Amino acid sequence: MWLQNAVLYQIYPLGFCGAPLENHGETASRLSKIEDWIDHICSLGVTAVLLNPLFESDAHGYDTRDYFKVDSRLGTNEDLRQLTARLHERGLKVVFDGVFNHVGRGFWAFRDVQEKRWDSPYKDWFRISFDGNSPYNDGFWYEGWEGHYELVKLNLWNGDVKAHLFEAIRSWVNDYQIDGLRLDVAYSLLPEFLSELRRFTSSLKDDFVLIGETLHGDYNRFMNDNACHAVTNYECYKGLYSSFNCMNMHEIGYSLHRQFGPDSWCLYTGKTLLSFVDNHDVSRVASILEDARQLPALYGLLFGMPGTPCLYYGSEWGAKAAKAEGDPALRPCFEAPEQNALTEVIRAAAKARRESPALCRGSYKQLLVQPGQLVFERQCDGERVIVAVNAAGTPFCAHFDARAGRGVDLLTGETHDFGGGSELAPYSCYFWKTEC
Repeated sequence: MWLQNAVLYQIYPLGFCGAPLENHGETASRLSKIEDWIDHICSLGVTAVLLNPLFESDAHGYDTRDYFKVDSRLGTNEDLRQLTARLHERGLKVVFDGVFNHVGRGFWAFRDVQEKRWDSPYKDWFRISFDGNSPYNDGFWYEGWEGHYELVKLNLWNGDVKAHLFEAIRSWVNDYQIDGLRLDVAYSLLPEFLSELRRFTSSLKDDFVLIGETLHGDYNRFMNDNACHAVTNYECYKGLYSSFNCMNMHEIGYSLHRQFGPDSWCLYTGKTLLSFVDNHDVSRVASILEDARQLPALYGLLFGMPGTPCLYYGSEWGAKAAKAEGDPALRPCFEAPEQNALTEVIRAAAKARRESPALCRGSYKQLLVQPGQLVFERQCDGERVIVAVNAAGTPFCAHFDARAGRGVDLLTGETHDFGGGSELAPYSCYFWKTEC
């Protein structure tokens, strides 16, 4: 599966391209802004681009009006074909956001129900009762996703609904050659729907990937042979930043061992989870981390731990934004990409991971856990890499069984001698490749 070896770059197109917050139907070609960033994206060592909602919607993209038409605020279907062609020409995989749990109130079939009520042939596409009313005074009740009535929940038991969604996916594969889907709120999707979706997408394209958005609970419910190939790792998302803020690497160490360790009870050993330090729904990590000097070590850990790393546009140079400021602040339009020391660290980490089977697919074994330090081993296909992280602002001499005398740091190319302990500089991360 290509996802195991990938480094993803996430873009929220409506914000990235500076689109208006509300869709008034005026067409403006803005997608070319993403094309202007392709050189920057490739320079980071990224291998795949995840594009959040692209299709006609009421406002934020997750309130779909039409699965077959590119959002007017972004441009036309031809604009999107050109963008995805450019991305593929540069060797990048393309993943779309699949929003299949709910639609917006402007969705054409829901509008038909508003007009014709029980005479609409689409009334069974939704969970509707004509004995009640909605907060919008529609004259009928319908289920909104988690109480958000601007998001009309689809009836995924309905065969016509599934056929409509699957035909949209087929058109995305045919027209844009996409390589996978991120499934919005996958934890809300019916297991039966996920199973059918997995079979359908597998029939469309070899190695087509489904990445489910999951928050908590046992991820195996949504990540198995009859569901998603991978899911979002929110458990480690929280553990990553809080371990640095609290100077307690035992927290992230516990989660990593629980998820990927060698013991028989470990939950996801050998499976792929999507790892991240921020995204379009949460505060930028540069706004959460209390000591910005820890950012390079934090990203080093992200690229060294099991899972496929995903970067959120702008965070590669330390852009800030807090969830309390509202979603638009998390999804801005930057004039141009920036470069700084953090960008260089991420570039080196991405290159090291991309070229290392052990970092992409290797096993996980902890060698040392201290309040401010974490050392673990990744091993795969005859290669062994020791990842060492120092979150503290003081040097630390780490003593652990390296099972080797020397190693080479994949980040810097420098040789390292394990004899007498390994000196870890403040706020540092190392990827030491050793003999097996």
